Amino acid sequence: MRTNHLNPLAAVRNLGILAHVDAGKTTVTERILFATGTTHKRGEVHDGTTVTDFDPQERDRGITIFAAAVSCAWDGHRINLIDTPGHVDFADEVERSLRVLDGAVAVFDAVAGVEPQSESVWRQADRHGVPRIAFVNKLDRAGADLDTAVESIRRRLHTAPLVVQLPIGREDGFTGVVDLLRMRALTWPDDTMTEGPVPDDLREEAFRRRRTLEEAVAERHPAALEEFCDRETLSADTLTAALRDLTRSGDGVVVLCGSAYRNRGIEPLLDAVVAYLPSPLDVPAVRGEQGEERPCDPAAPLAALAFKVNATPTGRLTYVRVYSGTIEKGATVWDAGARRTERVGRILRVRADRHAPLERAVAGDIVALVGLKSARAGSTLCAPDAPLVLEPPSAAEPVVSVAVEPQRSVDTDRLASALARLAEEDPSLVVRTDAETGQTLLSGMGELHLEVAVEKVRREQGLALTVGRPRVSHRETVGRGVSGLVFRHVKQDGGAGQFAHVVLDVEPAEEGFAFRSAVVGGRVPQEYVRAVEAGCRDALAEGPLGGHPVTGLRVTLTDGATHVKDSSDTAFRTAGRLGLREALRACAMVLLEPVVEVTVTVPEDAVGAVLGDLAARRGRVSGSVARGGSAVLTATVPLAELFGYATRLRSRTQGRGTFTARPTGYAPAPAEAAVRR
Repeated sequence: MRTNHLNPLAAVRNLGILAHVDAGKTTVTERILFATGTTHKRGEVHDGTTVTDFDPQERDRGITIFAAAVSCAWDGHRINLIDTPGHVDFADEVERSLRVLDGAVAVFDAVAGVEPQSESVWRQADRHGVPRIAFVNKLDRAGADLDTAVESIRRRLHTAPLVVQLPIGREDGFTGVVDLLRMRALTWPDDTMTEGPVPDDLREEAFRRRRTLEEAVAERHPAALEEFCDRETLSADTLTAALRDLTRSGDGVVVLCGSAYRNRGIEPLLDAVVAYLPSPLDVPAVRGEQGEERPCDPAAPLAALAFKVNATPTGRLTYVRVYSGTIEKGATVWDAGARRTERVGRILRVRADRHAPLERAVAGDIVALVGLKSARAGSTLCAPDAPLVLEPPSAAEPVVSVAVEPQRSVDTDRLASALARLAEEDPSLVVRTDAETGQTLLSGMGELHLEVAVEKVRREQGLALTVGRPRVSHRETVGRGVSGLVFRHVKQDGGAGQFAHVVLDVEPAEEGFAFRSAVVGGRVPQEYVRAVEAGCRDALAEGPLGGHPVTGLRVTLTDGATHVKDSSDTAFRTAGRLGLREALRACAMVLLEPVVEVTVTVPEDAVGAVLGDLAARRGRVSGSVARGGSAVLTATVPLAELFGYATRLRSRTQGRGTFTARPTGYAPAPAEAAVRR
């Protein structure tokens, strides 16, 4: 431990581990905990002994489902780390985690390179402006190649990979790496890293790659360019400083490599986290929705964001990122969303499902609070005398629904309570009652998402449930619009009347909803124009084909008229709502269904059968790549056609086929699907 920081917050790193499912995120996390001395035995995903995948379903399925927070120490720094899910159905967990992180480690498979969900989580991190370093994992696998993986990062993620290591050995012979900054060989003959000179047979290649790194850095960093022009080389200190700047600005991505399963490459990865990723002091001050700034200072007024809620047998845990100020045990805080005060019962430093009590949490901390009753994911906790509201993480819109009923009618209330708690923990789950059938519908991000949620209720509540077949959420859009639709809203029932006259044009748009006014001469005052727009937005909730939400249209208010006494905001809002509904009935409407991009990896001898099955599911194949005796097929498939696909794929490939899917939006559905609910 070497560091003496003037400000202890400079020694904090809040980071996430991001990747495609099966790239090795959880194994990387386990090895980090082992290398830092946080655990004394290496946990394995296949044995169900990992620290972060502690939920029974995670251990049964061998995948990360819930984002898990852990804390550890390395080289005088405290690292708060969140292991995020890699499956697309749990992308909302990743979104909530990225909202509160300062940096991330993106893990890539050295054989597969950038996979579909790797690309999705990378784009999520781009949206949040989270700096990243890359770790190319599984270099000990057959077919592993660092250069190919790096090229896929460059090509698919449109970033500048800055490779700082050279592998020693290939595939089974992978034993370590050459550190190109210090020109030293790092090897792992056992669980301990050994440092030595660069092997003679790699010396020339190492110097060539070091030169390539220097040129790439100098090209992007003014101070490095100046030194490179003067000395025709860069010192290790200059390279380190420049790589830190490029990482934090997003102009480059430092790439390291190793094999987490064999415990090779973890210590240099931790050194890179400390050297290149930002501390809470390096990120901009947090801003409230009204523009208020709160610095990362324990003495400033409190501002914290709740990003995860977890109901445990011992109580309700609210995970928060403290942006400014200090939370003390027993303190009273203001929940800006619920507009009520809360008392903090206990503060816990989290290590997955184990906790260490704290007396206080300060700016830069990620901790769990016990005792909060109203806080939800996205709630702002602040000082009662200095309120502000932080922008909450965005929640994705559910695309799949199932009907859930208890097998015994006496369990109805217990099921309702359990589902309400599920939706509280996971905002991407929505519970509602179907107005026509009276059934309870649970909506989520995919088949696996709903399967996990239902199983959680079964296990924790001991309920016997009946679950209907999944149904997708359709949308409606305008195929051909209408012009000059006239709608008059006139109502007279004693007292003040209502009068509004509007003329609407409706036309297709690329996506979403757009509204504009082309009224001249003040025939519709501006305040009534806003009311018409609000009414039109109200009308988008249910379309004429089947009561599905409407999207992809542009509405123009072209004319209208008012009454001296009877016109009002309410009258024009009603006219906007009813007028657009009438206009949509006059339009040629198109039913849309959710579609996903599917990446299927199958043995070469099963390609024909899999292609035929995809075609039967209305899939459009867009690519096929051979990779080491397997074929990787890419296709766009309607989400509704993928229900049960995992079982079918296993049967057609003797259990050797795998697939992943990521949402790509909506596409027109077949005519027979356009029926009323």
